[in-house]
Formats: sequence, structure tokens, C-alpha cells
Amino acid sequence: MKSGLYISAAALTREIEEDGWLLALPAVAGLRERPLVFHRPVTFFVGENGTGKSTLLEAIAAAWGFNPEGGTRNFTFSTRPSHSALWRSLTLTKRGFARDGFFLRAESFYNVATSIEQLDSQPAFSPPVIDSYGGVSLHRQSHGESFLALVQNRFGGHGLYLLDEPEAALSPTRQLSLLALLDQLVREDSQLIIATHSPILMAFPGAEILQFSQEGVEPVSYRDTEHYQITRRFLEDPDRMLRYLLE
Repeated sequence: MKSGLYISAAALTREIEEDGWLLALPAVAGLRERPLVFHRPVTFFVGENGTGKSTLLEAIAAAWGFNPEGGTRNFTFSTRPSHSALWRSLTLTKRGFARDGFFLRAESFYNVATSIEQLDSQPAFSPPVIDSYGGVSLHRQSHGESFLALVQNRFGGHGLYLLDEPEAALSPTRQLSLLALLDQLVREDSQLIIATHSPILMAFPGAEILQFSQEGVEPVSYRDTEHYQITRRFLEDPDRMLRYLLE
């Protein structure tokens, strides 16, 4: 496994130009005193809804120069600006030069696919943009197929890839396929930061798992994550768990 780390740390170095809801997130407030440090090529942000995983990942993406709605640095479309101002207060410690990169937001990937079609509808001397995504309209594939087509065809390695809940459209089998693709990217000197709820994805060998909670952000082992423990208990005895929940 190579050690491609294009971002080694993220710190809050300027006052946030927004009301106080961001600093109400322990994961954000903690960056004032302790930067978030990345040690491994694959890092997972995990934790309950509302703990700031996607907010911080989005800010890292915008601070890097990605379109906040998703895509590469070359995407400039804006459907409805909804990202926070956190990125303006965030300083990234960068190492080396990433030849490639992409920010995947599951919730706005439709907008990325639409932007590609709009770009290809205009006269151009260069090949169609969709050729870099497998040559088939992302809108003509299922949500899960388009996600995998993106990773298989557009992610070229030697890059920084930020993925926000990529499992949203993937079956368990396709999540296993994604694990194999992530491994290939790491072997090609890539760094991936992934916000996820999937116990399948966060099992990636050698990954660092950062737990977001009301106490802030702390590293956690895979089997100590709530996702693993709840899933394991459910699968070991679903009848008992359902009786507890429903009766």
C-alpha cells in the first residue's frame, strides 16, 4: 500500500463567517485547538446523523477547490447553494501534487450528471465529457450503476477523492465491488476521505476510522464502531432485536 497523502491535516485558522450553528458542532469547534490529522490513505468519517461528518467533508472539498455540489475543480454549476461558510475558515496542510480528484456527494450526483449532459450539448473540439465516465449517460443508468461507472472510469489514480455516503445507492454486493475499486486507487497512490454509515465499506484494511460524536472526533477501531456492533447484534438474532423494537 502506497502512502499518497495529499492532505495531511485540516485546521480552523480563521473566524467562521456565519452564525453559531457550525461551532455548535463539537467536530468543528474542536478544530480550533486540535487540527484533524490524516495518517493513512483511506480515512472514514463515521457517526450519528447531525454530528458534522458531511459538513466537514464538504468544507474540505470546497477548500481544496472542488465544486461544493460535487464533481472536479472544473465543474462550476450551482443548482442551489447550500454549503456552509466553513471552508473559508479551514486551512488544509497539503503534501505533493494530486494529478486527479473528485468530490462525490450522493445527494447531488444527479446535478453532476445533468451538468455533464449540458456540457456535451454545446459545440466543442474536445471529446465528449461523458467519454471520461464510461461513454453512457449517467442518467440512463441506475443510481448504483452510475456511481460505480464514475469510480471505474473517471477516477484515474494519483488523486484525492472525497466521497460523501457513496453507499447510498449501492447494494451490499456493489459495496464489495466498490471496496475492490478503492483498493486499486490506493495502490495507485491515491487518498480517499469517505463519510459513511456502511459497516461494509469501513472494513477496508488499514483504514483510519474517525468517530464523530457530541464529544468531538476520535479514532476508533472497526469493531468498536456502533455501526459494526448494531449490525452484528441484529444479524446474530434479528427476531430478538425486532421484538425489542416493535413490542
